[in-house]
Amino acid sequence: MRLIVGLGNPGQRYARNRHNIGFLAIDAIAHAHRASPFRRRFQGEAAEVVLGQERAILLKPQTFMNESGRSVSEAQRFYKIALSDVIVLHDELDLAPAKLRVKLGGGNAGHNGLRSITAQCGNEYRRVRLGIGHPGDKALVHAFVLNDFGKSEEPWVEDLCRALADNAPVLASGENESFQNKVHLAMVGRGWADVKRPGEKN
Repeated sequence: MRLIVGLGNPGQRYARNRHNIGFLAIDAIAHAHRASPFRRRFQGEAAEVVLGQERAILLKPQTFMNESGRSVSEAQRFYKIALSDVIVLHDELDLAPAKLRVKLGGGNAGHNGLRSITAQCGNEYRRVRLGIGHPGDKALVHAFVLNDFGKSEEPWVEDLCRALADNAPVLASGENESFQNKVHLAMVGRGWADVKRPGEKN
């Protein structure tokens, strides 16, 4: 069994924030693969889904980003899921918009959700990094991630979440490189080979 976690902040106020792309991706997987209804569990919202040959729990922690690890660790303990079978979907400032990368372990790059999970569960889980781009100035980061995606960004966000969801069985099977490549090709095919960050000139 896999535990697939999307990171974000709870409540309508944050629903379309850049920081919440992990929640958006989880919702896309749930919709594409007919997951069970989300229920309040593990200090979050959880649903069950079958992805190819793998059963998975989809989890959206409702603890606010900085305490995501409490929710993840509770679900992990309940289902006795190995840390190597935990997959975390999160926004990534240091990746261009509409790009996706998968990595195992590594640093948390200042991401408070990852920091909390690492503190509660350990570090050797898979991270699916969903590129949102960087505002260009470190002082602008907080406002950038806690603001909604702009109208010009919404189309690639939708396509990235759809491509991720379509290929979620490949991710669940552990084929990281194949998953990454399939999502990349899908995004290139939809015209998202080179997306500028908001305010960046062509």
